[in-house]
Amino acid sequence: MKKLLTGFISLFSLVFLLSGCSDDPTPVEGEQYQLLPANLSTYRLAPVTEVFSLTCGHCRKMESIIPQLEELTNEHFGKLHVTFNEGAKIGAMIYYTAVMQLDGIPDTAMMDELFAAVQMGEGATLTDRQAAIEKAFTDRNLTTPYHLTQEQQQSVMGMMKIADKASREGQINAVPTFVVKGKYQVLTSGHKDVEGIAKTISYLLTQP
Repeated sequence: MKKLLTGFISLFSLVFLLSGCSDDPTPVEGEQYQLLPANLSTYRLAPVTEVFSLTCGHCRKMESIIPQLEELTNEHFGKLHVTFNEGAKIGAMIYYTAVMQLDGIPDTAMMDELFAAVQMGEGATLTDRQAAIEKAFTDRNLTTPYHLTQEQQQSVMGMMKIADKASREGQINAVPTFVVKGKYQVLTSGHKDVEGIAKTISYLLTQP
């Protein structure tokens, strides 16, 4: 009996150590994700929605990772542009001007151009930025944010109001982040790599 008990304890210890060192732990609430204070499902967000701003340097870096995350999670991500400060509001106007005309999210090339235009270096003038922003639109035969009709302006403002209301209700004050199923917010700072973020997203997609 003593030998059997000793063997059981040794086996239990081994299992405990292996589980403790696992590369695939279950995401923990408060560390890898958190429950949003309000359910944003009423805003018809995509199952996985990136919350971002064209003015955010980290968001620009995240943009290059989105295709990999989509592949790892087998999901096509939506986007929500925040409006929590003046710079973000300008970025949102630019972004939703494109969304309105494309009836969807701009492709990777256009997003790269918009990020680059908005985040030009300190030496760039307002004229330089405007020219770069306009080029991203005119090269695709789209109306620029500076030449919208009254009707188009109202449409863009409507999109911005929805984005603002959703981000406020969700109390999302930092970007980039991801909202899953309108209920959960991924805490990107709680992950070491892209694979970790993807695992958390995939886990949350299975939650009620």
